[in-house]
Amino acid sequence: MTKWLITVVIALLVFSGLQNMLARIGFGRLPGDFEFRIRGRRISLPLTSTLLLSALAALVAAFL
Repeated sequence: MTKWLITVVIALLVFSGLQNMLARIGFGRLPGDFEFRIRGRRISLPLTSTLLLSALAALVAAFL
């Protein structure tokens, strides 16, 4: 369980670091990606982008 938690935390850090680069090519702005502003903070829920990246990762894993 600890390995999974570490993996998830590292993945979240990597994707949050890449969020600006991915936004330039359209990820995070697809239909189904939600963005809220609460008390001056931006909260984004990129549901569609997450599904698309997961499908891409599954395809890459299937070929390796």
